[in-house]
Amino acid sequence: MAKIIGVLASERIVAGMVEDNHVTGKVHVYPEPGSDAEGLQGVPAVQIAELIRRQISLAAGRTQLDAVGIGFAGIIREGRVEESPNLQQVKGLRLQEILATAFERVLVLNDADAMAAGVAATQGKLESLIRVWTLGDGIGYGRYPHSEGVWEGGHMVVSLDPKERYCGCGGVGHLEGIMGNAGMRRRFLDMEPDEIFAEAKAGDQRCAEFVKTWHRALAAATATSIHLDGPGKFYITGYNARFIDIERLNIDLHDMVRMSSLQGSLFEIVPTSDEIAIVGAAVSADRARFSL
Repeated sequence: MAKIIGVLASERIVAGMVEDNHVTGKVHVYPEPGSDAEGLQGVPAVQIAELIRRQISLAAGRTQLDAVGIGFAGIIREGRVEESPNLQQVKGLRLQEILATAFERVLVLNDADAMAAGVAATQGKLESLIRVWTLGDGIGYGRYPHSEGVWEGGHMVVSLDPKERYCGCGGVGHLEGIMGNAGMRRRFLDMEPDEIFAEAKAGDQRCAEFVKTWHRALAAATATSIHLDGPGKFYITGYNARFIDIERLNIDLHDMVRMSSLQGSLFEIVPTSDEIAIVGAAVSADRARFSL
């Protein structure tokens, strides 16, 4: 049985040993719970690579590894971080090349793609097309199986309003500028996302209208994926998946996808778990290891 380490690196680093599509043993986390460290924001790029190497070594112990898979936040091409809006200091970092000096058969992929692969593995659907929205500070769009492309679905344009300038990348009308926590904070200034949704339920008109827009934005981005990649099931995960009204989302999507051959897509909320992404990173590395 292959011995593979899966890693998720976005706001923090989480690493664990994966065997037979399950995490085995202890999951190692940086920063450790209760630590004074503030995550990866502001940490120099080379130091982030070293922190990842250290977590892999801790998770592996003395085990001889067959491969290592790392899901990293940003646009990843051939193991290089081309862009990472939430960790801008790592732009251009050749992460796969750096880690390959310590471990054989290393694969670096986008963290949302790792999540999609993890959902495929844990749902027993490794032969199916899997698409996953991850809702949190940013918006991740993961696709399995891997296909060449950028796949920064959080930056799909879902609004033509020139005032929609809340995305952290500076782009106008982006999904993340509407749905991401950072975008919601920029929009409301004096309210947290939890308060926005609570006030909407309590009848606040401004918040209620925004919640409608929030759902329609996700429906619009999903409709774009359907028109490019075909219908199917879309999984929703992340901390803010708790705000989703599936019935409302389905109605909005039906308004946007009208061709009969493209209808029939479904949404399913899956539990948020770092371990799913760890499994996905490992599974992706396992499937790629004979070509690494």
